[in-house]
Amino acid sequence: MLVHICCSVDSHFFIEKLQHEYPDEKLVGFFYDPNIHPYSEYRLRLLDVERSCKKLGIELIEGPYDFESWMDAVRGLEHEPEKGGRCEVCFDRRFEVSAQKALELGESAMTTTLLVSPKKSQEQLIRAGEAFEASHGVKFIAFDYRKNNGTADQGRVAKEQQLYRQDYCGCLFGLSMQRDQQQRLMDEMFSPLSRQILPASIEERLTMYQRRMDLEDSGIPYRIVKERFLNYRLFRASLRVGGEVVPSHPLFYSTISRTSTEGKIEFEVNGQYFLNREEVRFITLDTFNALTSSAYESTRRLMFEAPPVETEISLRTLLLGSPYDTSAVIVVDSIPTAKVSLLLDTKTYTDTREKLIINN
Repeated sequence: MLVHICCSVDSHFFIEKLQHEYPDEKLVGFFYDPNIHPYSEYRLRLLDVERSCKKLGIELIEGPYDFESWMDAVRGLEHEPEKGGRCEVCFDRRFEVSAQKALELGESAMTTTLLVSPKKSQEQLIRAGEAFEASHGVKFIAFDYRKNNGTADQGRVAKEQQLYRQDYCGCLFGLSMQRDQQQRLMDEMFSPLSRQILPASIEERLTMYQRRMDLEDSGIPYRIVKERFLNYRLFRASLRVGGEVVPSHPLFYSTISRTSTEGKIEFEVNGQYFLNREEVRFITLDTFNALTSSAYESTRRLMFEAPPVETEISLRTLLLGSPYDTSAVIVVDSIPTAKVSLLLDTKTYTDTREKLIINN
């Protein structure tokens, strides 16, 4: 039987149930989910599915990530609600490719782990599955593992196995509507030009879960816990000196009360040059390099290849005496002597993130 897999939280419990009830059935997992966006989130979910299938001892096949084809299929349905018309088209697309894969492998039946997801309509899934059974000749089997307290059992298994528990279905449109309803920043879509791995970003989680795989391969015990912290995102930043834009790099947590300010350097203390407005201070790239043991040859290079966020927070603590001082600290090649205009559009907010702790 081909089992279309959407994510590890749904698939691990679902496949465990199948293995228990059908011990003689050969199961082949098929991860085909071009709806998942951004691609880093797709890689993260696939990574955890690979771990899950390895634990369960079943073969896993990755389908194509044909995101553009999926976008074409749901065009015009961008504003449909969850469980609406866009989801039906999404199921149709994924079932069609899954049915083709089942035929290619010589499998006579298929199912999907979407059936166990509380966010999905089983009626929609069954309609889509039966339609493709009629058109492709691959029997669609709808297992209802939500009943008899199945959803609670699924949550227990996910916690015991420390599975990656994503907090949105997967598609860009569902994510944007969900974040609007929650009045939350859609920070999943932030990918800075500096290539920094931002706190609580998908890239941070992907790095952590890859590290988890390495620990398991080495037999090192660990736990994944959550922590609450102050997060930060930079939307836009630029610095003009005498009307000309110059390279500049705001340190992580740099804020001003509005999105822009103007002024002149008023005084210097210990290598920090203070603007006469908004608690803004400047440091030179030479100072940055010296205090962080770096070797950037230009601020422009720093802008596109920034160090880890932790390095910038440590520097902020060294300069200001506290990591919680959110005064703007701007790195420049040389300290401006003319009037400056600073654009700094940011958001600081309370957030949670996962953290890997090694058991000693």
